Amino acid sequence: MDSLLSAFLFCLFNWFLTTISLALVHERVPDRTHYGPLPDVFLDNVPAADWALDVSEILIIISTTSCMILLFFHKYRSIVMRRVFFLLGVLYMMRAFTMYATVMPVASRTYYCSPKSNHTGAAVITLRAIRILVGMGLSINGQHVYCGDYIYSGHTVILTVSSLLIQEYTPRKWRPLHWLSWLVTCLGVVFVMVAHGHYTVDVLIAYYVTTRVFWMYHTMASNTILKQNGPSNYLSRLWWYCIFTYFERNVGGVVPRRYEWPLPWPRHFLSKYPDRNS
Repeated sequence: MDSLLSAFLFCLFNWFLTTISLALVHERVPDRTHYGPLPDVFLDNVPAADWALDVSEILIIISTTSCMILLFFHKYRSIVMRRVFFLLGVLYMMRAFTMYATVMPVASRTYYCSPKSNHTGAAVITLRAIRILVGMGLSINGQHVYCGDYIYSGHTVILTVSSLLIQEYTPRKWRPLHWLSWLVTCLGVVFVMVAHGHYTVDVLIAYYVTTRVFWMYHTMASNTILKQNGPSNYLSRLWWYCIFTYFERNVGGVVPRRYEWPLPWPRHFLSKYPDRNS
C-alpha cells in the first residue's frame, strides 16, 4: 500500500508540474494576430471543426471509465494501479519539459485562448494550474482555456495508455474488446486533429513515447533478470530504473489476467475468471 501511495503521489506531482508548465507556456505563445499555425500536412488539408474536440474528450472519458472498471475487478488491482500511476507520472513529467522547451504557435484559429497576464507571478501561475486541475485537463468543461500545450499530445497519451492497459490486463480471447479500445483511441486522436487541437507531430511523438515507455516497463517487469542491475542490462540506464525496481521488488514476473468481485458481498460474484493465458 505504501508503494501504491508513492506512485499516486508521483503521478499527482507530475500532473501538477504539467499544469504549471502550461500556465507558464501560455504567456509565451506567439500572438495569433502575427503568427499563424505552422504548416502541417493534416491541418492544412482538413477544415477545423470545434465540435470534434468535445467528441474526442467524450471518447477519453469512455476509455478512462473502462480502465477504472478494469482496475476495480482485477485481482491484482494494486499492482496494476501502481504501474498506471507511475507510467502516467513519467509521461507527464516528460511532457512538462518538452512543452516548456519549445513553444509552438496555436494550431487552431478558432480555439479560445484566455488573455495573457501582464505579469506571471506565483499567484497567477498557481491559480491557472488549479483551474486546469479542476477541469481534469479537458476543454469540454470550459476550464482549459490556456494555449501552448502541444509537444506532445496529452489526449493521445491518455487514449493510448487506456488501450494498452485493456490489451495487457484482459484475457487474450477478449479480442473484440481490444480492437474496440484501439478503435476508440484512433477515433479520439483523429477527432482532436480534426478540431486542430494538436499538430500531427504532437500526436506521433505522444504515441511513440507512450508505447515505448509502456512496453519497456512491462518487458522489465515480466523478466526477473531485467530487474538486476548489471553491465549487460542496458535498460538499467533508464533514469527511472531505480524507481521501477522499488515498485516491482515484490512482483515475480507476469501479472495474471484474473478478475474477482472485490467486495465481500454478494457472495455469488466471488468466482474468478481465467488467467492471462486463456
